[in-house]
Amino acid sequence: MAFFSRNSTALVSEFFLICCPNYQSWQHWLSLPLSFLFLLAVGANITLLVTVRLEASLHEPMYYLLSLLSLLDVVLCLTITPKVLAIFCFDHRAISFPACFLQMLIMNCFLTMESCTFMVMAYGCHVAICKPLRYPFILTDQFVAQAALFVIGRNALFSLPVPILSARLRDCAGSIIKNCICTNLSVSKLSCDDITFNKLYQFVAGWTLLDSDCTLIILSYFFILKVVLRIEVEGAVAKALSTCGSHFILTLFFSTVLLVLVITNMARERIPPHVPILLNILHHLIPPPSSRFGIRNLLKRF
Repeated sequence: MAFFSRNSTALVSEFFLICCPNYQSWQHWLSLPLSFLFLLAVGANITLLVTVRLEASLHEPMYYLLSLLSLLDVVLCLTITPKVLAIFCFDHRAISFPACFLQMLIMNCFLTMESCTFMVMAYGCHVAICKPLRYPFILTDQFVAQAALFVIGRNALFSLPVPILSARLRDCAGSIIKNCICTNLSVSKLSCDDITFNKLYQFVAGWTLLDSDCTLIILSYFFILKVVLRIEVEGAVAKALSTCGSHFILTLFFSTVLLVLVITNMARERIPPHVPILLNILHHLIPPPSSRFGIRNLLKRF
């Protein structure tokens, strides 16, 4: 992929990522905790994937969805963290244009894929509590396969224009990105072209996907709560809450962290610029959400 600067006829083939410009002297110290968290996140998720693959008793729809969530976590970690660690440890700031826009695509696509997977899992909880007799006939392997295709197809379709719109802009402000990762806004700011449509598309597409997922999750738990409050059998409420409680907490954590990221990015002028950058990195590492949820459920099974 080749890009040319508006102010120069020379071929520009890479960007340079500048993490926390005002605090570069202590960046290498951050590599230690980040390395530990990276190994923990990847190791825990891979352990979960291998366990579900090898243990026949876990070949169930909800564990397949949990495996999909873990796979998304692993890809996000491998897409972002190694490059950040290379910058912090070895000062390797250069990133090629294709790698930059691929990173942008994966971040936008897989984040909404996680949200969509939470929505499908919430529907599974809804069926388990509200329609328990129909659960084996609704939550089938075929349903999981169709849900996975929907998760991948919907979010890839809406996320693909983000890096394409950013890549078509003409660069006239150099090749230095003041971020640890290739976000749409960070790259678009290097252009002298009007980036209003880029910002508008990402905002509308992102919030349309996330809001629709959030709305359906809330509706699912509304109906779950409605049914649970009507249950009069002793211990049934506790069992119902045990079935869906972990998923609800996981979804709440995901939504809360995402909200914090949005707020910090909106308040950039009132907080140090490195804060949203570090939060964006840590969002993919602390804690490894699907692995914690999955391992907790695995321990219940054995």
